[in-house]
Amino acid sequence: AADLAAKMPTIVAAQARLQMGQAPVEPDPALSLAGNYYYMLTGKQPDATITRTIDTMLILYAEHETNASTFACRVVVGTESDFYSAVVAGIGAIKGPLHGGAIDEVMKMFLEIDQHERAAAYVDQALAAKRKISGFGHRVYRAGDARAPHLRTMAQRLAESTGDRKWFTIATAVEQRVREAKGIIANVDYYAAPVLYHLGFPLNLFTNVVASARISGWSAHIFEQYANNRLIRPRALYTGKRGRKLSAG
Repeated sequence: AADLAAKMPTIVAAQARLQMGQAPVEPDPALSLAGNYYYMLTGKQPDATITRTIDTMLILYAEHETNASTFACRVVVGTESDFYSAVVAGIGAIKGPLHGGAIDEVMKMFLEIDQHERAAAYVDQALAAKRKISGFGHRVYRAGDARAPHLRTMAQRLAESTGDRKWFTIATAVEQRVREAKGIIANVDYYAAPVLYHLGFPLNLFTNVVASARISGWSAHIFEQYANNRLIRPRALYTGKRGRKLSAG
């Protein structure tokens, strides 16, 4: 598990560089896991703010009870399959847009809006068309996602340190309008999107970063399931039509 947790950032960073037509960067033994994540992605030495930002994000995403991907890991282990197959199941679940993949959709929305003056109109049109606005609400939390304020602070800090406030300004404008119109609040994925964008992670790898952080949480659940394992076998009730006739022939 520790080996995979160390390798995942290396794999994600190498994948990003190859997609950009650049050679992978070897990790620097003097850097932390978070620092190396940035270094292997950009080839630049991270400062203290960047290292702390990535480290905090990895911690915030590391574990979150029995969400869809974690449950998928436990279901696979329940069959006495191997550790890596369970992790693959977790990855398959977390990439969905209603789970970790939501972070991609948030940034796509910001890119589409492009200017903070257009945020309110975008939200109003989306709500009128009954389109989902990614990054808001939570299956469990009703009073707020405790992780979200930390990511909002990180996004603001990066915007101020880089002098590029565009995405943070758009994010706050959308957040305000959604709260006014629907009374729902941003979740962990919402401000994680501009944070990763500021750090230079390609949009199509945002969910990979979330998965690389969640490895530790998945591993803990996997080993817990192995230690006290039972086959996970939910029941299903038929709700279809009854008394249907088969056609002749």
